[in-house]
Amino acid sequence: MHGAVPGEVVQFIDLNLLTFTFLFFVGLVGGLVSGFIGSGGAFVLTPGMMSLGVPGTVAVASNMCHKFPKALVGAIKRFRYNQVDVKLGVILGASAEVGVQIGIGFQKYILDTFGPAGSDLYVSLMFVAVLVIVGGIVFRDAMNIRRSGGEEKATSLSKKIQSIELWPMITFKRSGIRVSLWFTVPLGLATGLLAATIAVGGFVGVPGMIYLLGVASIMASGTELVIAFVMGLGGSAIWAYYGLVDIRLTLIILSGSLLGVQLGAIGTTYVKEYMIKVVMATIMLIVAVSRGLAIPKYLTKLGVMSLGDTTVSILTTISFGIMLLALVIGAGIILKSIFTGLRQERAQADAAATGQEA
Repeated sequence: MHGAVPGEVVQFIDLNLLTFTFLFFVGLVGGLVSGFIGSGGAFVLTPGMMSLGVPGTVAVASNMCHKFPKALVGAIKRFRYNQVDVKLGVILGASAEVGVQIGIGFQKYILDTFGPAGSDLYVSLMFVAVLVIVGGIVFRDAMNIRRSGGEEKATSLSKKIQSIELWPMITFKRSGIRVSLWFTVPLGLATGLLAATIAVGGFVGVPGMIYLLGVASIMASGTELVIAFVMGLGGSAIWAYYGLVDIRLTLIILSGSLLGVQLGAIGTTYVKEYMIKVVMATIMLIVAVSRGLAIPKYLTKLGVMSLGDTTVSILTTISFGIMLLALVIGAGIILKSIFTGLRQERAQADAAATGQEA
């Protein structure tokens, strides 16, 4: 894939046992996060691949390609727990698909104009900005809910939006909301644009459903998987047309993700709703630091700043280490939630059995 920079070609990385193992682990954790918070887990997967030297555009494209089969599995699993509003997911997904096509065109323009280094810089800058802003908002909200006793309430903004009668009005029975179609369209477009830019549409989709439409956290996170399926299916075809999907990466992270997404979906049945926001915000903020440390490397490649090879190497190593930390912490929080919930469920069952015997 040739860009506008003479002689530059987007290169696919070489794979060995170490990179294979890391990518599988990244896929596993990305699946855990996706099944648990419904954001697709791409804010783990895309930076994880880039930390191995995968070009930003290839990481985004390969991530989107693995997303739709994984999202389908997760959506089916969550639907069985009554945590998916299919109608809302399809409507948001339709406008999100339009946003994906616009976003891919812009990504292609960045790559052709500034080359792979410019594309990597753009993806990293977008990651840091979105992760810090959205992660900070979600974390603050989660702490407020925790202090109020763990009960999640609809925001005043969502109540205002639901009260506006603007034809056509749509009732989403499973989510328990009634809202104008014209409030779903911009949310879907923004979700698709971000998905095509950094493969993380859930950063807009999940918080948007919660804070703007008034959907409960668990329902929003499950419904996002339907949106991810719709976006991923169409977006993958376009990325593949441009030759930017590395099918090897797609299959490796998909194999880990399919296992992780089912575990993550199970975890949602054992936790209070604010914990979904805690996990989302914690991983977002840690990954933001990792991507931020990678930015000087891309600026140096573009000649915007000058850093020695040793300094760039140190920053790259630290960035990779922080990425690993985010993976471990994210997986740890989710798995702990699952095991704690299972123990409590078993204890309640034993207590009930003992009471019946008595």
